[in-house]
Amino acid sequence: MYKLVLCLRYLRTRYIALASIISVMLGVATMIVVNSVMSGFSHEMHTRLHGIMSDIVMESHGMNGFRHWEEHIKNVKEVIGDDIESITATVHVPAMLSINVRGQWLPRHVTLVGIDPDTYAKVSDFSKYLKHPENRSAVSFDLKENGYEAPTESPLFSAGWNHRREKAAYEKELRAQMKRFQVFEETGRYPNEIIISNQPTPVAPPQQPNPLRTVNHEEEVPIIPPHANDADAPPLPGAVPAELLINQEESPYDVANKGADRFSAARGTLKTKIYDPMHDQATGIILGIAIGSVRQRNAEGIVKDYFMVLPGDDVKLSFPTSSSPPQIASDTFTVVDFYESKMSEYDGAFAFIPLDRLQQLRGMIDPTEGTAVSTIQIKLKEGADLQAVVNKMRATFPPEVFPYRIQSWKDLQGPLLAAVEMEKTILNILLFLIIGVAGFGILATFYMIVVEKTKDIGILKSLGASGSGVMSIFLWYGFSLGIVGSGVGMIMGLLFVVNINRIAGVIEWITGKEVFDPTIYYFREIPTIISPVSIAWIVAGAMFIAVLASVLPALRAARLHPVEALRYE
Repeated sequence: MYKLVLCLRYLRTRYIALASIISVMLGVATMIVVNSVMSGFSHEMHTRLHGIMSDIVMESHGMNGFRHWEEHIKNVKEVIGDDIESITATVHVPAMLSINVRGQWLPRHVTLVGIDPDTYAKVSDFSKYLKHPENRSAVSFDLKENGYEAPTESPLFSAGWNHRREKAAYEKELRAQMKRFQVFEETGRYPNEIIISNQPTPVAPPQQPNPLRTVNHEEEVPIIPPHANDADAPPLPGAVPAELLINQEESPYDVANKGADRFSAARGTLKTKIYDPMHDQATGIILGIAIGSVRQRNAEGIVKDYFMVLPGDDVKLSFPTSSSPPQIASDTFTVVDFYESKMSEYDGAFAFIPLDRLQQLRGMIDPTEGTAVSTIQIKLKEGADLQAVVNKMRATFPPEVFPYRIQSWKDLQGPLLAAVEMEKTILNILLFLIIGVAGFGILATFYMIVVEKTKDIGILKSLGASGSGVMSIFLWYGFSLGIVGSGVGMIMGLLFVVNINRIAGVIEWITGKEVFDPTIYYFREIPTIISPVSIAWIVAGAMFIAVLASVLPALRAARLHPVEALRYE
């Protein structure tokens, strides 16, 4: 009983012990805060890195991909068995995206991904990060009317068909005005001015249209048979076949020029589709939000997204084909949605279009050999051993035999994940040294107490106290310092973590400097995760160091002989 009484007495009266308690407290609190913040960042990064990637990726050795991928998928399902949940095929290719911003083309280097909207969302969290609620439930490359998730004052809030129609109407009116000014510069009069004259208006002879020109609009295009002056000549390559001719009746041009050539009666018109941006869209494309926008602070210091392109706008893509040597393929696409994973590496690099369209544009469709893909992505069921499945697949499909290599998502992001784990480990070691410094303070304090209490120790031993009893006094004293210091530090650390964003705001207000910049991290708040296991290890480690620091002074006190302790008293 006397051991606890003396231990508590020393704890209450020895103010020098307060310094040791504060050292332990600050060390524990700092470690809890740092571990919680690092765990929050690590979790967010893992979630977003894994969100756009499946568990296992079978990636082609070359950019042109591999064929007969349906057979490969069938073999994969047989190897993995019941552990597989879903599987899909994709095409990856580097591309140059061009955005028209105020009359100037702004280039963006992107990784273009061709996906199957029905299966790609099942192997990753891709659909969860789309801005339109309908696309989260069922991914589609059709432009939506409106309803994109954004603040009311953001232009993204009203994007979609509304934005597209308004822009098309504005551009149409602008072209009409430019045409009127052009006519005015040439004639000195606007087109709507009426000129009264007694002279007949000369009629210009109609121009012969080119039978081989490409038609991109829905119009009645006059079709003139090739070799009009040679009835026996064979048709030219690319001549419009007769079955495509409609309205096989004389046009006004034929009537006015009856007998001009022997084929005038056979003249017809070819009906093709007009691309009207008021009602039509090009092939849909989903962009990473950082590709089409810039996140920065406005004059009032509020973080806002400034969009260079919105859902409903058209963009141009250029990318290499799968031919040898590669050629450049280009096409126009309509932005239908944004992808926001809050990882700038992804949000500023990836664009998604339909798989079949990308295969068609790149020439990856062969009537005899079938289509080609770049990757096969696999998602495993919950609880499946990822590394075991990867090893099994690598043994079954060695890369020197099959046209692809097999990697898990952790292998693909290995350097980044390893860097984060290393940073977390180094920080824990450095912060644990703070508690180690507190341990040395406890050691020095206890040595002073032993020297100061030499007489008291001698009296206790002369009254019958054993060496182990005297030793336990100091051990319990060190244990008490550890309990108090780590307990208070744990409470302070948890309170700091819970209110870390409020505290960051106060620090920003006091210092005038930003603690956490959301324009860099794409997080609105500092992410934190409180791990009970980590907190338990931190508290236990602090208590262990406090007890360990009291061992040497306790041994010295236990070895004091009562006669030697009382000789000079």
